[in-house]
Amino acid sequence: MERAADGGIELRLSGEERRLLVGLAAELRSLLEGETGDPSLRRLFPPAYEDEQDEDGYRALMGAELLDGRREALELLARTAEQERLSAEEADAWLRALNDLRLVLGTRLDVQEDTLLDEVRPDDERAAGFAVYGYLSWLQEQLVAALAPADP
Repeated sequence: MERAADGGIELRLSGEERRLLVGLAAELRSLLEGETGDPSLRRLFPPAYEDEQDEDGYRALMGAELLDGRREALELLARTAEQERLSAEEADAWLRALNDLRLVLGTRLDVQEDTLLDEVRPDDERAAGFAVYGYLSWLQEQLVAALAPADP
């Protein structure tokens, strides 16, 4: 990825990478359409309040808006995955979608702060998931770097 003069981002992804991103976005969108009580979604919707009544009120007021924002970012990622270039606004939505994908996958894999991906053994049943998690992390890092202001 590289930043264009107008603030957009030039995408340099293989066809396999693009298909992976579209598939992951579709899987998470499907999960979000279902029961939002799925434990793998807990990091997407952390509690805003300690008090249960306050939390319930907040969810009633803001829950649909939070969910819609996540869905929209995932839909945009899937819709623009085949493009060679992203606008700055599209790149921002990609960052949100990549973060959501990482959070859900990381929750499923029980990724902790001290988890070292390079120590995952190839025969570990979670190895493929960790590989995807590592790729999403790398891609997010590349996008953040491309969006960062250039040094003077």
